[in-house]
Amino acid sequence: MMKNLKLKAARAEKDLSQADLAEIVGVARQTIGLIELGKYNPTLNLCIAICKALDKTLNDLFWID
Repeated sequence: MMKNLKLKAARAEKDLSQADLAEIVGVARQTIGLIELGKYNPTLNLCIAICKALDKTLNDLFWID
C-alpha cells in the first residue's frame, strides 16, 4: 500500500492532529496514523467520515492517481 499523503495534507490544512481527527471520526489516533502510513485499509464508512470531517471527497483523499 502507498502512504496517504493527501490525507495527511488535508488534516494539516485543517490544523488537526491525528488525535483530533481520530476523536472526530471515532477511532484511535493510531488508526489515523496507520492510514496515513498506508498500513491500514479503512472501511468505506470510515473513509466517508474522514472526508466529511476534512471537507473533502473520497476522490480527493483516497483515489490513487
